[in-house]
Amino acid sequence: MTRRRHWSVRTIAETLTALVPGAVQAATTVTVTHTTRRVGAPPLEDTWTGSPVGVAERIAKALYGRGDELPPQSPLQTAEDAKRARDLGGELSALRSGHHTLTSASWYPARPGDLVHIHYEGRTGRAAYGETYIVGPAEHGMLSMQLLAHTLPEASGDGAEVTGAWYATEESADPLAEVWMEAGPHRLTIVRDGRPVHIGGGQ
Repeated sequence: MTRRRHWSVRTIAETLTALVPGAVQAATTVTVTHTTRRVGAPPLEDTWTGSPVGVAERIAKALYGRGDELPPQSPLQTAEDAKRARDLGGELSALRSGHHTLTSASWYPARPGDLVHIHYEGRTGRAAYGETYIVGPAEHGMLSMQLLAHTLPEASGDGAEVTGAWYATEESADPLAEVWMEAGPHRLTIVRDGRPVHIGGGQ
């Protein structure tokens, strides 16, 4: 399963590189030197050298306790994490990257008849479940996306409330944009003409 780096790794690596004006990250190394001073003898030096990303990964692990990688998130959630950290560049990058990944896919845009399945991970009080939507034609050259079915067990709650067809739309120029950005590509399986064209990698 593809995993993403913690958002802070990029920010820390860029900050370290920027300590030298005009530096390029690929050509930058970070050196940490520890000096032991001895009476009547030359000082001893121990040195560690690594890349900005290598240092950033260690700092991120120390700060967040989850290592340099996290399970996949939706582009919107990644942007929200960066926003909370006041990382405007990271926020914009997450949104742009998510949009680019969708619109540059070989199967994009959506077509009438496409099936879009969303897998929701289980959580306390609710088992994992899925929703399936179908893309259809709409007026003015637009597309619709309607909920076909869901697999939420009745014991998990009110299906009408919990699976409220949040991503259904009567008319949209791009019915996949919202579900791609909010639910995330890792949760999606998209089927066209009976064959999967996108298979997410969520747990």
